[in-house]
This record gives sequence, C-alpha cells and structure tokens, in this order.
Amino acid sequence: MRYGFVVPFASEREFAELAALGEARGWDGVFTWEAAYRHAAWPTLAAAAMVTERVRLGTLITPVPRYRPWDLAANAATVDRLSGGRVVLGAGLGAMNANWLAFEPDKGRAVRARQLDEGLAIWSGLLAGQPFSYAGEFWTAREVTELAPPPPVQQPHPPVWLVGAWVPGRERQPSLERAARWQGIFPAVAAGQEGSSGLTLDALAEIVSRLHGIRDGLGLPWEGYDVVVEGDSHGDFGNVHGAPQPWADAGATWWMESWWDVEEGPAGVQEIRRRVELGPPG
Repeated sequence: MRYGFVVPFASEREFAELAALGEARGWDGVFTWEAAYRHAAWPTLAAAAMVTERVRLGTLITPVPRYRPWDLAANAATVDRLSGGRVVLGAGLGAMNANWLAFEPDKGRAVRARQLDEGLAIWSGLLAGQPFSYAGEFWTAREVTELAPPPPVQQPHPPVWLVGAWVPGRERQPSLERAARWQGIFPAVAAGQEGSSGLTLDALAEIVSRLHGIRDGLGLPWEGYDVVVEGDSHGDFGNVHGAPQPWADAGATWWMESWWDVEEGPAGVQEIRRRVELGPPG
C-alpha cells in the first residue's frame, strides 16, 4: 500500500511547501484538483516538482472533456520532464457544478464520456511520439512535422488513473471497462451520496474482481495496476475511514487522504500541514 493526500485548499506556493513536507514525512504522492475556473493545476504541480525528488504528483481529477487533448498532453509532459517522471493523470468526466456551468453548457453525460475516450486516445497517442494522427467525432490531429516537443520521461505516457463506478446488479460495467484499459482506478459505487464514493470493503472486493476479469479478457496484466481508495483517517469526510489495511486486503494499492471538509483559509492550511506532518496512516 502506498499513501498520498489531496490538498483541498491552498495557494500555489503553499501547495509546493506541503508537497515538500509530505515527501520529508514519508508520503508517496501529493495531488491537486481542477475546476473550470480556479487555480491552474499543472503550473501548481510544476512548482511542486521543483522542490521534491521522490513523491508522485498528480490530479484528482482532471476533467478531460474540458481540454483540448494537445494542451493537456503538453501540460502533463512538461511536468513529467520537470519531475523526472513522477506525473500521474487522474482523469474523469468532471463534476457539473456552477463553476463549470458559468462558462459551458452541460452537453450530457454520454457526450462527455465520448469526449473522455477520444481525449485520452489523442493525449496518449501524442505522448507516445510522432508520427501520430487521429480523426474523431470531436477532435482531429495530424502528424506534427514542425516544433514537435520532446517526449515525457515516462513512456509511452504517464499513468492514467480513471474514475470507475460499479453499478450493482448490472452485467455490463462501461465505467469499469473504461478504467480497466488504463493504469489505475478511483473506484466508486454508482448512485452513492454526494461527497462519497459509496465504497464498502465488499464493494471494493467486487470491483477488483471484475477489473481482474476485464483486464484478463483484454490481455492486460494485473501487476502494476493501481486501485486508489479515497479515505479520511483524520476527519469525517465521505464514508471511508479508519485504518487502511482492510482496504489493502480488499485490493487497494493506494490510500488517498481526501480532506475535502477542511475549511478554506489559513486555519485550514494549518490543519492540512498538521496532518501531513504526522505522516501516512499505515
């Protein structure tokens, strides 16, 4: 089991300081998040890359449908090179909230799902190198013959962890099938309460079993695939609390501290710093 934390509210400079502190205290990953109009996640991660040497740096999550895939590829590759190959792209459809809807209409979940698939296909193709071309429903990419960027350190691309929701009682599991094709999953149970993954230990074991079967069917190895459980061992956010070990026994490979109920402002940053200082819960 490896251990990371998400920084819910902090300035860019504070994020970098917390990343350095987390590395010093034995954490394995430090993650930020993205909204339509908030801080810019990738420059924030770049700042953290310059003051750390070991921890993984990533997003939880990047709403891929909002991006032009080549812009996202440039951002991720830049931070991957700066960090010496420590980037993780946490990806999903994105949450349709007022911050998003202030700028773009909701095109519907089905459209965003197709944009997610197409965006990741172009993102990964570009990072794997030229020549690459793609003609899709939303975007087109032709071979780049001028000013092509250097590759990321991680080849063919940094790992992608996708939000994947299990729908109990359904034979087909499109969300799990999507996540199984990449390098990791943020598992959830569909129709859970807002602010909660809906996970239980039994649900996680079922999700892991289904992922095994899907990856076997695709001819993909299970070794190296990450199952990332968001928990809170300090506060009351969500429904995953307590010791991480039972979740590791059920198949989790990462425990991600998600402290989304910490207040925004100096007092909240101080509380995050206190928790990071204590080190991983395992």
